[in-house]
Amino acid sequence: MTTRLQVLGPLRVWHGDAEVDAGPNQQQCLLALLLANAGHPIGVQALTEMLWDLDAPPSALNIIHKYVGQLRRLLEPGLPPRARGAYLTRHGNGYRFVAGPDTLDLLRFRQLVGEAQAHSHDGEHDEALDRYAEALRLGSGVAGAGLADTTAARTVFLRLHNEFVDAVVTAAQLAIRLRQPARLLDAVRRTAETDPLNELVHGTLVTMLAAAGRPAEALAVYRAIRERLAGELGIDPGPDLQNAYFGVLARSGPTATPSPAVHPAQLPPDLPLFAGRTGELATLSRLAAGLREPGRAGPLIIAMSGPGGVGKSVLALRFAHLVADEFTDGQLYLDLRDDPDPVRSLLYGLGLRRPDIPGTQAARVGAYRSLTVAKRVLVVLDNAGDTARIRSLVPSSPTSLVLVTGRQRQLDLAVRNGAHLMAVDVPDLGAARELMALRTSGLPVTGPVDEIIERCGRLPLTMATTVTAASR
Repeated sequence: MTTRLQVLGPLRVWHGDAEVDAGPNQQQCLLALLLANAGHPIGVQALTEMLWDLDAPPSALNIIHKYVGQLRRLLEPGLPPRARGAYLTRHGNGYRFVAGPDTLDLLRFRQLVGEAQAHSHDGEHDEALDRYAEALRLGSGVAGAGLADTTAARTVFLRLHNEFVDAVVTAAQLAIRLRQPARLLDAVRRTAETDPLNELVHGTLVTMLAAAGRPAEALAVYRAIRERLAGELGIDPGPDLQNAYFGVLARSGPTATPSPAVHPAQLPPDLPLFAGRTGELATLSRLAAGLREPGRAGPLIIAMSGPGGVGKSVLALRFAHLVADEFTDGQLYLDLRDDPDPVRSLLYGLGLRRPDIPGTQAARVGAYRSLTVAKRVLVVLDNAGDTARIRSLVPSSPTSLVLVTGRQRQLDLAVRNGAHLMAVDVPDLGAARELMALRTSGLPVTGPVDEIIERCGRLPLTMATTVTAASR
């Protein structure tokens, strides 16, 4: 009659098709500890600590010997009273469980995981996924559930549980890469149910649900564990769980995002009084054409610099409006001079609700990059100063365009992020005349126009201010 044992979950023992009672709780715990260390001996002193911690009775050694005798007869019915049997063997001053993968689920699990790893190493990914799927079907809950009364025993069973979780996560990642998430979805879900506060497992489940085309369910899983973490531990989700959440939003788009603001259109209105700058607009068009080049690794950044009042912002916004339709995932705008927390503002613009915005700056930057990956977004960063601050606002997608304006040349942005530097100078005399004509249409002008232009240093902002003051 075949004996089968299960330790990847509640301890269970079968003879053939019939399940048998493994005895009192402490005896079951001893058997589970020996199974968890299958093939390796455990000394009597270590077993004593695992069963009683520091409260072992004087008769602890006799109790262990008694349990071992009862377990031997349990595993091999009909075994003579003092016979050692085949499964629980004496080793020095301890005991060792000896069996094969057909007898113990843990050994079969490790055999299958080893085969999966070998197939992955050889590039045989479909075969690897088959082995992982078979291995994960062996899990039925938390190892040693309800048996451990000591820290030492709980540590043994936790180590076993973590071994299973590691295989679940690795297998899930492979299934996602192979675009077969549904194959392992039930196994990941069962693991998450047995470990309700494990962020790595729940983050994996969130990612798998999204990959399986179930973004609403993925978001529901995220919100449920976020509430548990806050209610039971008083903490916010960590990076693994947050990245999984933002990955859902980035992958699934408007159907998954829990806010109506999923297609930002934040560009300020284009100025009707715009003249000249044909050369500058041509340069911007030529640079932006680089987005169509194959093999781009990051977004295209154009950093425009020049003195105050020269018209950098107006030029950037004119060009942004000209190309806005090409950026189908939206347009974001920030005036960095007036925004104390620009990353948070960008997350609002991308539709993230206030409760879902991470608490730390690093996590907010990560969320922003997750939400913009593989997106076609236009970002205008006006009145920029500190380069480090700008770099945190650069999206991840190589199909996105970032327009930066500021008085400083962004040399570090060019070196670190490959930004194109563009100097914006005052307009030529012809363009300045055209601008003055637009500004003074219907208004009395005192003095020669060219003299007014030159007195204003050809600065568009100064000319506009002068004309407005003169008309009052």
